[in-house]
Amino acid sequence: MDCDILISGGGIAGLCAAAAFGSAGFKVICVDPAPPITDGDADGADLRSTAMLQPARRVLEAAGIWNHLEAHAAPLQIMRIVDAGGEIPEARVTREFNAAEISDQPFGWNFPNWLLRRALLERLAELPNVDFRPGTGTTSLFTRTAQARVGLSDGSRITTPLVIAADGRNSPMRKAAGIGVTKTGYGQKAVVFSVTHPVPHENVSTEIHRTGGPFTLVPLPDHDGMPCSAVVWMDSAAECTRRMTLDADAFSHEATTRSCHLFGPLTLVTARNVWPIITQHAARLSGERIALIAEAAHVMPPIGAQGLNMSLQDVATLLELAQANPADLGSQKMLDAYQKARFGDIMLRVRGIDLLNRASQATRPIARDARATGLNALYAMAPVRKMLMEMGLGMRQD
Repeated sequence: MDCDILISGGGIAGLCAAAAFGSAGFKVICVDPAPPITDGDADGADLRSTAMLQPARRVLEAAGIWNHLEAHAAPLQIMRIVDAGGEIPEARVTREFNAAEISDQPFGWNFPNWLLRRALLERLAELPNVDFRPGTGTTSLFTRTAQARVGLSDGSRITTPLVIAADGRNSPMRKAAGIGVTKTGYGQKAVVFSVTHPVPHENVSTEIHRTGGPFTLVPLPDHDGMPCSAVVWMDSAAECTRRMTLDADAFSHEATTRSCHLFGPLTLVTARNVWPIITQHAARLSGERIALIAEAAHVMPPIGAQGLNMSLQDVATLLELAQANPADLGSQKMLDAYQKARFGDIMLRVRGIDLLNRASQATRPIARDARATGLNALYAMAPVRKMLMEMGLGMRQD
């Protein structure tokens, strides 16, 4: 065998998996056709941000990654949800969910994605049993009961007992394994960028719901002495495409209006990226000698900070199964246990986020009013509010 685990995909989830398994002593090869961009000002940088929730931090600590990130963490102490679904963009209902109700820690910590990649590469450089090969992709998969053989774009082949597909929503390894997907489109896109604003965010993540989709501001460390937030602005594909053509001043003005002026004038401080919004899930999470994680397994709208946090739970579950019986690595028994442990939870969250996104798109006044009424009702019921917060953090599985 060339390695214990071959990871196809060197995005954030794939690099986290490489660090987690490498830190646990497994011999890992991780490949990705695109070298990671670790400078936020570089062309092609991923300007999205990721909120690492409490369970994710535990995974990162075990993998030796957290100490590379801690100095850059912006804590998320309060999740604020605002309904602004009236005829004009102003807050009609505002409710706050405070992590202090369920924990002595914040809900999570926010990081720019390009910075996460930099920290992950720093950690991989400390692990001699991890071989990261940027600029190399996977091209073929051949499996037998005892092993898998993976062809790489440099012409080489790797023999391994376990392939982890972390190669995105169009995963070549998932396709090679013959695993299908169910995909749902919404006619939406998301514009992602960062802004400064005169009103401090006070470590509050704010999600403003209005027809078209949510406008979410997530705390970042100060930028040039000004409060700073990462923004995900979901709306119809046509509107997002139009806004990408605006100059910085016009775009900042529209963003300020959409934010209901909660933070004062917003000033664009990064480039803008645009992403299609879909829901997608794999028919199953494993095949012979292969496990799917992250976007190879599940893709959801960016609501509730579920995406990468679910991906890290995939990693944690696989690692726990691998450590329980290393001699059984990649066996059908291990992969069946992974399917059983993760599939139900993934489907619960996929369906829940799908419902939330559809509610956020409501255009009719009666539907907008129902959304506001529902938010009020959920906040008023303390046991329900606590349950939703715990489920959001992955602290409950029911």
